Amino acid sequence: MASAMTDRNPRAAEASGTYTYTSRPRAVACQRRRYRDSILQPVEEPMSYGNIMYDRRVIRGNTYALPTGQVPGQPDPLELQRQQQARRRALARKRAQEQLRPRTPEPVEGRKHVDVQTELYLEEISDRIVEVDMECQTDAFLDRPPTPLFIPAKTGKDVATQILEGELFDFDLEVKPMLEVLVGKTIEQSLLEVMEEEELANLRASQYAYEEIRNVELAEVQRLEEQERRHREEKERRKKQQWEIVHKQNETSQKVSARAFAQRYLADLLPSVFDSLRNSGYFYDPIERDIEVGFLPWLMNEVEKSMEHSMVGRTVLDMLIREVVERRINDYERKETMQPAQRTNDVYNGPNTVTDPSI
Repeated sequence: MASAMTDRNPRAAEASGTYTYTSRPRAVACQRRRYRDSILQPVEEPMSYGNIMYDRRVIRGNTYALPTGQVPGQPDPLELQRQQQARRRALARKRAQEQLRPRTPEPVEGRKHVDVQTELYLEEISDRIVEVDMECQTDAFLDRPPTPLFIPAKTGKDVATQILEGELFDFDLEVKPMLEVLVGKTIEQSLLEVMEEEELANLRASQYAYEEIRNVELAEVQRLEEQERRHREEKERRKKQQWEIVHKQNETSQKVSARAFAQRYLADLLPSVFDSLRNSGYFYDPIERDIEVGFLPWLMNEVEKSMEHSMVGRTVLDMLIREVVERRINDYERKETMQPAQRTNDVYNGPNTVTDPSI
């Protein structure tokens, strides 16, 4: 504490020769982070402790109660701690792998994911286990053992007969018919095979001869078809040539007739053209043309103007006459309506009654 105090007189301190250190009080920063930067970061990471209350090497409590050694029969706490740390690291690694594993995208609105079996053999999955009641009943009594076979008692006496060699079976005599049959069947089968081979050889020869004849016939057919094709092409070519000749002759005759008709038609074309142009007005007299184009339209316009003025005067006069007649008719009607009213007033009021002129 003395070394941490601040000496206000540095010269006195230098004279005395004591060591002094000046530092402002500050809080110890904790270097432990609140969260991990990455998912793959291990859970237990080295931390730099800034407070001895978090240091595991500091023992809290009574030091007299510390265990002096490992109790036999109990696991080592360091080994348990290492196992727990390994287990936690494995779980963290497994969670990180599950989070990094590609998953199915989220379903769109209105749908949901359904688990589907992808095994080769599908099985029905239900929430309730299928239960079946089975019954078994034992027999009341054991089966009776099978009845032994009935063997009658031996009666009579045994008798033996001696048979000498050659009395019952003579091999040379008995095997002769069998050998004859075997040899006969073998010879017959051999003859059949030989005849079959000869027949097959004859069939192959006949087939070879037939193929040669068929090839010759096919070659002849191809030759005839090629000849027919050449004849047909020559025929078509000659028909086409003849048609072109006839077409050219017809075209030449049409051209000749058209030329003669054009010459005969154009002989009177110029007079008729001039006549039609003259009738259409392309050839005209300039004085007559000036009268038709300049004088007659002006004259018609003047006549129309004079007629229009006269018609306007007549219309105005008719309107005036109509207005005067309508006014006279209205005056006559007003007078006719006023005369009966005066007569009725004279009847009700008498001759000496005076009427109000404002009414």
